[in-house]
Amino acid sequence: MKQILLFALSAMLLLAWGCSTSHRVEVAPVEIKPIHITIDVNVKVDKELDDFFSDIDKTENTEETPNAQ
Repeated sequence: MKQILLFALSAMLLLAWGCSTSHRVEVAPVEIKPIHITIDVNVKVDKELDDFFSDIDKTENTEETPNAQ
């Protein structure tokens, strides 16, 4: 009986000692710098696509005009 009481008392003291520790965390200030991004847009491809699809647009417009009254 004394051994169980001694063990229980020891366990309680160990638990109390484990919970009494304190932790300290320091947060340093964070420096945020701006990011500069350069985007180059290739306009030549866009113009070539417009020229490519202009033939299709012209054929669609010529087909619609005779039907319009």
